[in-house]
Amino acid sequence: MPESTNDTPVLDLLASMTADSIGASSLDPEALVLARIAALVAVDAPAVSYLLNLEAASEFEIDPDRIRGVLAAIAPIVGTARIASATGKIVEALEMELEIADLEAARTT
Repeated sequence: MPESTNDTPVLDLLASMTADSIGASSLDPEALVLARIAALVAVDAPAVSYLLNLEAASEFEIDPDRIRGVLAAIAPIVGTARIASATGKIVEALEMELEIADLEAARTT
């Protein structure tokens, strides 16, 4: 296999896939982010996936109540266990965000 000069091929692939899906979607940015969060719940995604999508939600100024609304809306479909799992992973993602902010603050001081 040829050696790649790219240091982050997997992250770059994911970014490219995300950009392609955004370009192909007819949803507005808020609906797109909320749909992606619903999909994360459905597949029992890891906390880091929530972190990335919660950052996007923040960029689009999506109110946390809208995210809670999505969880409530999909609960009858995905079940209590998936909602409980998602809630825990969202908390974990928020904790990661705080740790990252602390590390960045410490690096700049």
